[in-house]
Amino acid sequence: MSRFVYNLSIYLLAAIYTMAALLNAKARLFVSGRRKLFNRLHDQLKSNQAPVIWVHCASLGEFEQGRPIIEALKVRFPQHKILLTFFSPSGYENKKNYQHADFIFYLPWDTPSNAKRFVAITQPVLAIFIKYEFWYNYSQALKNKSVPLISASCILRPDQAFFKWYGGVFRKTLMNFHYFFTQNTETQDLLKSLHLPSTVAGDTRFDRVHQITQSGAEIDVALKFKNNQKLLVAGSCWKDDMDVLSPFINDHHQQLKFIIAPHEISENFISYIEKTISARCVRYSRAPENVQDYDVLIIDNIGLLSRLYRYGEYAYVGGGFGDGLHNILEAACYGLPIFFGNKNYKKFQEATDLIMRGGAFEVSGYTELRQKYESLNNRPENFLLACEVTRAYVDENLGATKKIIDYCSKLIKTP
Repeated sequence: MSRFVYNLSIYLLAAIYTMAALLNAKARLFVSGRRKLFNRLHDQLKSNQAPVIWVHCASLGEFEQGRPIIEALKVRFPQHKILLTFFSPSGYENKKNYQHADFIFYLPWDTPSNAKRFVAITQPVLAIFIKYEFWYNYSQALKNKSVPLISASCILRPDQAFFKWYGGVFRKTLMNFHYFFTQNTETQDLLKSLHLPSTVAGDTRFDRVHQITQSGAEIDVALKFKNNQKLLVAGSCWKDDMDVLSPFINDHHQQLKFIIAPHEISENFISYIEKTISARCVRYSRAPENVQDYDVLIIDNIGLLSRLYRYGEYAYVGGGFGDGLHNILEAACYGLPIFFGNKNYKKFQEATDLIMRGGAFEVSGYTELRQKYESLNNRPENFLLACEVTRAYVDENLGATKKIIDYCSKLIKTP
C-alpha cells in the first residue's frame, strides 16, 4: 500500500509541475528538460562500449559534493564513462557542459517504468547518489540488476520519514543501498538502528574547497583593491543580509574594506546595494586604475567568490536570514572568522560545529554583528583563535573523497 501511495504521489507531482510550467520559468525548465529524454539518452549511449558509473545530484549544491568524487573517479577509472544526472534545473542548467562528465541529463521522474528503462539503457556498473537523494524505484531497479548503489555525504535526522511508523517504503529505499558514507555519527547511528552498513567519512565539499585554495589564480582587481588593508568579504548576500551589512559598512568603512558578492547578479539588486551604502562603492566590471581608493568593491559577475575569500580577514556569508545558509567552507578554508544570519543555519553541520568551536558567529542584526566583530577586532587573541579554529576544522575533515573512491575500487572491475 505504501508503494502505491508513493508512486501515486510521484505521478501527481509530475502533473503539478506540468501545469506550473505554464506560469513558472523554473518549472518550465524542469518539464522541457525531461521532454523526449529517453530518446536523447538512447542516442547518446547506443554506441558506448565503456562501462558507466552513474553519479546523481539533486541540484547545484549537491553537485559541489559530487564533483570531487566525479573528478577522482575519472583519475582512478579512466576507461569508464561518467553519467551525471540532476533532479533540479539549478544543477542541470548550470552544469550541462561540465567537462568531467561524459553524459549529463535530468533524472526522469521516479516511476517504476522510468527507473527500469533508465537503468536498462545506461547499464551502470556502479551508482552513487549524493546526500539526500533516496528514490525508491531507481534504488529497486539497480538492486534488481545487482548494481551497487552508494550514498555519499549522506546525512539523516531522526524526524525523517525513514524512522517513522508510516515510513515503510522509505526504509525499503535505504535497504536497497549497498553502502553509506555519512557526514556524521548521528546519521551512522540511525543507519545502525536499521542494521545498514556505513562509514563516517565526512563531507566531500571539504576536499573540493581545499582544492580551490590550492589551485586558484590571483584576482588582480581584488588584490589591488585590498591594498594591504583589513577587509571583510561578504558572499552570497541577499536583501536581508544587506539590511544588516549596509549600516555596518557605513559605520566601519574607515577601518575596514569590503568586497560584496551578491547572490543575485541583477541591476536592480546591485543598485539597491549602492543606494544603501554611504561609502565609496565601485563595481568589479567598472574598476578603474585607482580601485584601491574605494571602500567597497561589488562583484557583478559569477565564479569569483570561492577565490575572493583569500583576500579577507573576515567573512560574512549570506542566506542565514532566508531559505538557508550558503557555503561557509570556502571562507573557512582560508582561516577566516565567519559571520552569518541566525535564522536558518542549524541544518548545516559545519555552521553549528564552527559556532561551538568559536570560529563562526551567528548574528541577529546589525547591533550583534558590530558587537561580535569588535570582540575580535579589539582583542587580537580572539581573532587569532577564530582563524586557527576555522583552518583546523577544514584540515581535520579532509579525505572523504579518498575513502569513497577506495571503496569503489573494491566494487569496480577495471577492463
